[in-house]
Amino acid sequence: MKVLIARRVFDSVVERLAAHFEVETNPEDTVFSKAELIARLQGKAGAFITGSERIDAEVLDACPGLKAVCNMAVGYNNIDLAACTARGVLASNTPDVLTETTADFGFALMMATARRMAESEHFLRRGEWSKWAVDMFTGSDVHGATLAILGMGRIGRAIARRGHLGFGMPVIYHNRSRLAPELEAEVGARYVSKEQLLKEADHLVIVLPYSAESHHSIGAAELALMKPQATLTNVARGGIVDDAALAQALRERRIAAAGLDVFEGEPRVHPDLLALPNVVLTPHIASATVKTRLAMANLASDNLIAALTGAAPPTPLNSEVLPLKR
Repeated sequence: MKVLIARRVFDSVVERLAAHFEVETNPEDTVFSKAELIARLQGKAGAFITGSERIDAEVLDACPGLKAVCNMAVGYNNIDLAACTARGVLASNTPDVLTETTADFGFALMMATARRMAESEHFLRRGEWSKWAVDMFTGSDVHGATLAILGMGRIGRAIARRGHLGFGMPVIYHNRSRLAPELEAEVGARYVSKEQLLKEADHLVIVLPYSAESHHSIGAAELALMKPQATLTNVARGGIVDDAALAQALRERRIAAAGLDVFEGEPRVHPDLLALPNVVLTPHIASATVKTRLAMANLASDNLIAALTGAAPPTPLNSEVLPLKR
């Protein structure tokens, strides 16, 4: 049985999969076009994919032998889940293993944004620091400030816990559904409307999953509700924030600053964001520790091995297609 590993991964992961399947790898780490991906998937029963590979009806119809697509990510907006299910193809993701690492990064990015760390570092590196000043790069406090979380899944709750327990932050949140009272109490969170969330936020952190419904959940109208001293941090997915509207709000100082790990159309970044001093930009690395990325890769491998050998995949997205037709 043949499988494709669509991007370069750890040697140990390749070796694990090679013990079960005939494996085609991508050592050059090329990001395949759709035509290239279809060509590579010919004759393959399974695919180990990342967020850069789009699996849709066209790909599935061109690759009728494909039985499982296993995503090395918790988000799966790169997979047309309905198309997979309709064709009996298993899809999976890697939840839980990146929760705490991503929460660490999200909180760090929020702090760097609030305290103007990137802006001040660039100033220092340019050789512009000649004296201390009372108002030099004054930012906003994190401790005791209101932490507003849009999207209260695993990662949102982990960020809330850091703010509540570690920094004494009042936590408010908005989510599609309200948490159970015991979960709210655990992270000191209070449920509010989206409008109230935006108005009260000192530091807004976005951890919504991306979908057609969440596209541009934060646009010009939403940004207009925020305090001029507020910050926005996005470690969710590009497209949830309207990057052009955000750039305009930052340029006009209608909000103080933003920290972004994800972007619309990434790896492209809106040029207006690149020109602004009051935004911290990172290249989608919130889960990027060796331990966590290895755990993600191994979980994707677990799903692929299980799906194609008749066992139960640990984290399927559409378990109704199981067992797969052999």
